[in-house]
Amino acid sequence: MTTPTPIELAPWQFEIGGVVLGKDTSAPVGDIEGLGSPSIRAQDEDNPVGDGTYPGQDLFGPRTVRIEAGIKTPGDPTAAADLLARLERAVDNPSIRTEPNGMAVLRGRWPGHDTRRLYGRLRRMEATSTANAVNGWIPLDIEFDALDPYWHADIASHLSLALDQAARPRNHAESAPARGRGAFADAGGRPGWITNAGDAHAWPRVRITGPVARPRLWNTVTGRALELDVQLRAGEWVEIETRPGTRWVLRNGTTNEANSLTPDSRLDHFSVPPGRSEIAWTAEDATGTCRLDLSWRSAYTAL
Repeated sequence: MTTPTPIELAPWQFEIGGVVLGKDTSAPVGDIEGLGSPSIRAQDEDNPVGDGTYPGQDLFGPRTVRIEAGIKTPGDPTAAADLLARLERAVDNPSIRTEPNGMAVLRGRWPGHDTRRLYGRLRRMEATSTANAVNGWIPLDIEFDALDPYWHADIASHLSLALDQAARPRNHAESAPARGRGAFADAGGRPGWITNAGDAHAWPRVRITGPVARPRLWNTVTGRALELDVQLRAGEWVEIETRPGTRWVLRNGTTNEANSLTPDSRLDHFSVPPGRSEIAWTAEDATGTCRLDLSWRSAYTAL
């Protein structure tokens, strides 16, 4: 199934559920809240024998984006009603609303930046008045809870490696295991170099396609590794999702293989740091036809 091409946004525009809001649209935006720092989940503890508190970790909670907008189709109340219905359907999307891991996407573009996106739930889409609906004007109050508070690149980056793309490790404390051929990456000499153009850690999705046994991949900059004690026949695959809130390991899209991860394989640690890093992998495959595919979106603290 082909992924539809995202709607191209101009600066000062946002998109949710296929509806574009903001400058030069039929749904101009009056005000937006939630583009600063996300909410903080403070882990402070009270001093049990005196004044004050002991500081703990400050963790980010969800980023709540509130958009004050309005449908504006002068003289065309039917078009206004149709646009309102499209936004209502975005809230009612059962593949998101009724699935525990379902995520909606809010896309936005700030001047001087490319389009970026948030993942979460559209929790409120209220027509705050219908007094002027007959004239094609319906004010809106929209609320989007970004369960992952970071912004992500709208276009995903991809890396594909075969085992025969071998290279010797450079400036890396861990040598490639002898049981299989290693693969590294580059955009001009080393096939495993990857780039996170943002300023926050990105979370990749990994797909390993057989025939293969005991695949292991690692990031040469962070030193974090993922290893699976599995055997895949030709045509079988394992997919690993590391993004917070949606972490899983599935074989052929259905079977849970999380228990096949070795004890030191932490999905919550396997991120792509800002800047350039390198992915390497090894496996057992006498045919040399297995593949590693990795995709990620550069991550940002701000729109």
